[in-house]
Amino acid sequence: MTTFIKGATILAMGRQHGAEPFTGDILIEGDRIAAIGTAVQAPAGATVINGAGKLVMPGLMNAHLHSNEALFKGRYDNMPLEVWMLYSYPILAAKRLPERLVYLRSMLVAIESLKTGVTCLADDLYESPKAEMELLGAAFQAYDDIGIRATVSAHVVDKNFLDTIPFAREMVPQHLQDEVNKLSPPTVDDYVGFVKQAHDRYHGRSGRLRFMLAPSAPQRCTPELMLAANDLAKQWGIPFHTHIVETKVQGVTGQALYGKSLMRYMHDLGLLNPWTTIAHSIWVSADDIALMGKAGVSIVHNTISNQKLGAGIAPIRRLLEAGVNVALGSDGICSNDTPRMFDVMKAAGLAHKINNPDWTRWLTASEVLHACTLGGARSALIEKEIGSLEVGKKADLLILDMHTVNFAPLNDIRNHVVYCENGSSIETVMVDGEVVVQGGRLTKVDEKALLGELRALMPEFQAHTRGVEAANRPFEAAFGDIIRRCYGTDLGFTRWSSDAG
Repeated sequence: MTTFIKGATILAMGRQHGAEPFTGDILIEGDRIAAIGTAVQAPAGATVINGAGKLVMPGLMNAHLHSNEALFKGRYDNMPLEVWMLYSYPILAAKRLPERLVYLRSMLVAIESLKTGVTCLADDLYESPKAEMELLGAAFQAYDDIGIRATVSAHVVDKNFLDTIPFAREMVPQHLQDEVNKLSPPTVDDYVGFVKQAHDRYHGRSGRLRFMLAPSAPQRCTPELMLAANDLAKQWGIPFHTHIVETKVQGVTGQALYGKSLMRYMHDLGLLNPWTTIAHSIWVSADDIALMGKAGVSIVHNTISNQKLGAGIAPIRRLLEAGVNVALGSDGICSNDTPRMFDVMKAAGLAHKINNPDWTRWLTASEVLHACTLGGARSALIEKEIGSLEVGKKADLLILDMHTVNFAPLNDIRNHVVYCENGSSIETVMVDGEVVVQGGRLTKVDEKALLGELRALMPEFQAHTRGVEAANRPFEAAFGDIIRRCYGTDLGFTRWSSDAG
């Protein structure tokens, strides 16, 4: 199929134009951009789209989310991460979900993502109580059916949970510890066998879907597992995707467990590399930032999730100056409650204006746009394929109507996209040159039927969830004490803008 977009305003984000809008034409042949510029000719038989009054830009990249949280959307609030995880990632009483529910859960995320301009996502998929090939396959099937581009993991933890949080063995009641000690995490051999099979089965599916390796965090995984995952990531050319220092508790964890920061611990193991993508990186020191920049890692800034969980504000300007690639993510669908990346862009543009009085160091709209397009693509190691509108790249793009209230009156288009737009101006979403959203309607799946099926399954799931919450609630008091103890520890810097006494 050949598509010709004529006379549109283009925000290409590529090497030639960057974030500077210009007026031009785009020729799409098959799944790729064949030509872009001011004097492109439409070949005979092409489908012509009149671009007058339209903005064409790359599809947005959600570089870090957990679709497994989608069934808890709107359920939790006013909990710091370590308490929130008791319920969204329960220690006790979790049970395997039916494959169909996992499919619908993944579809829920993909539906909202595509309709709000996200053409590519990195799903750090955690199944509780354990990863299973059929459940991973259900997520891949949903993404394949709806037409989105996705990189999906099988998130893993191979340490006893109580050994991943400082002071837990001291402060959690022994009878609760006894219950946790009955659980058996996967072995390194189990994990390696699983991911090899998953990579063989799912990586490269439909040309849009990829697999990635996702050891949960350095304090949650053994060095042996992380090193094995890193070797495979390097061999396969896929991301090593992990979480580091999201909260102050995790900032304290490195010193408490290893006598050094978690980032220094990663460095000393040889796990900071150009294929390493780190979610969060909030409680990083100047030394940590230097190590990250030297290694050429990517980080995913999850600004809304970090605010909802009270985690703090990542030092993004310092990370950029050190040479760290910065992407944007929604994070989990119950620590953000939506995968909408227009929301995340606006929050990222605003958050850094309150943690530094030097306005010359605030993020620009162009920097925010880069993080949500090319920066995100780089974090998934697919920047040669997507993230900008350039000849030879995949035709993953959005067409927005600039006659909506979001662009009225029209001033700086970049500011409109970051601060005014919410996805409601989107007319068309293309992935691989195929229209997957047209006029607010998904073209490949029946949204109404899928959501109706999901709603019908929720009463049983929510009843089970209430039992899981009750089983894990006894941990909350001890975890609260651990958090307060960590909050009282001086790390020599802070990532909070606080009105506390």
